[in-house]
Amino acid sequence: MRDKTQTNSAAPGDRLIRAGAIVFFIGTVATLVTVAPLLLGTTPFPTYMFGLSMLMGAGFLLAGAGVFQSIAAGRRQARAGR
Repeated sequence: MRDKTQTNSAAPGDRLIRAGAIVFFIGTVATLVTVAPLLLGTTPFPTYMFGLSMLMGAGFLLAGAGVFQSIAAGRRQARAGR
């Protein structure tokens, strides 16, 4: 049983996935804040807020990189086990 991975151990790519989720969440909040004045008919926010909305895509790519890193580590571990 010692050769099995513990459920609480961090696999490669886990930090990237968590960081990507946090960046995606920040981008989601920025998008909601940016779009709300447009729907409510108030004055829109400055242009840099639209730039902060791009964090959604950046977070998605960051989490995707973590997933691919995790897949690559799993393949390396499977090849080493042959």
